[in-house]
Amino acid sequence: MIQKGNIKYLAQKHTAEFIIVRRHLHQNPELSFKEHNTCAYIKAQLQDIGITDIVSVAETGLLATIYGIREGESVLLRADIDALPIEEINDVSYVSKKKGVMHACGHDVHTASLLLCAKILFELKDDLQGKVKLLFQPGEEVMPGGASLVINEKAYQDLGNLPHFAQHVRPDIPVGKVGFCSGKFMASMDELFLTVKGRGGHAAMPENAIDPVLITSHIIVAAQQLVSRMASPKTPSVLSFGKVIANGAINILPDEVHIEGTFRTLDEAWRKTALEKLEKLVTSMAEAMGGTCKLKINHGYPHLVNDFRLTEDSKFHAISYLGEGNVIEMNQWMAAEDFAYYSQRNPACFFLLGVGNTEKGIESGLHTPTFNIDESALEIGGGLMAWMAINALNT
Repeated sequence: MIQKGNIKYLAQKHTAEFIIVRRHLHQNPELSFKEHNTCAYIKAQLQDIGITDIVSVAETGLLATIYGIREGESVLLRADIDALPIEEINDVSYVSKKKGVMHACGHDVHTASLLLCAKILFELKDDLQGKVKLLFQPGEEVMPGGASLVINEKAYQDLGNLPHFAQHVRPDIPVGKVGFCSGKFMASMDELFLTVKGRGGHAAMPENAIDPVLITSHIIVAAQQLVSRMASPKTPSVLSFGKVIANGAINILPDEVHIEGTFRTLDEAWRKTALEKLEKLVTSMAEAMGGTCKLKINHGYPHLVNDFRLTEDSKFHAISYLGEGNVIEMNQWMAAEDFAYYSQRNPACFFLLGVGNTEKGIESGLHTPTFNIDESALEIGGGLMAWMAINALNT
């Protein structure tokens, strides 16, 4: 029987080694679906641990297996491995070496943490019952999302239905703490691209034009009805437009306006209905004002749902590992995450790893050029993931 003391001892023993791994990954980030060197580096790390069952998935991802001494159930632990197109401005020795590319979402942490977890579990394999699948997934940051490719791979489909675990760093949670939310946790995400066409002209003679800027203004305001009047107040929804390009001038009305935005929710049926209503609304409003509007929707990730029993059990085990004061109940989060694809098919637990430290000035948000972590979080992330996996196998 594996005791948490064994896990904690090994996590503490090996953390320094995997801080070096994290720093290497941070210095050498690669964008989504281009993680060739990252994949090779992870494979070498797994082989150094002693893991030999390693297969390629989604071209730049890996699925590895740790076998326990006895037959049993299986669990899957996932880390994403891609970086973001952001120029890092941190003053640290391990700053990104690649101009315009940075691990600004902590995927280097997720990867190093899972490798530490793998090291712990491999050293305890003679006391382990069952199998632990380690998924290093590419392309989380861009659609269609690496998870959507992985779920269609034979190596993944052959796994059947099994518990899935993953963690995500959060700088607004102090290092030493973790957060859980049972049930619906993170939102679906769809990208919206609208082209509003009118008839350009002189700004001083609007009667001779069909002003697409005015039409666009009405569309942006009216579209908020989707959230304020068409959605149930019990169903979280967000509709935001972050980009509007008219390309006119102070005295020129353009022929067309381009708008980009996103729609997010925690209900798949409402998601489908809302997008249908949005298309009817923007089309009819533009036509009523003499113009046209074409809406293109890039359908993104579904909403992420944490299996209630698995997550509550995992929270209980996290409390036993870290202490009750270090385990936080989280609210729903309207960010999107492609781990949702796995959660729609399998019992899943996606939890948050605190990496912030205000005393050290480590508090920049995700997706910022100054994002950083308190690296002591690796010991917690790797150890806790191992402890949760073992308890899931025993359950």
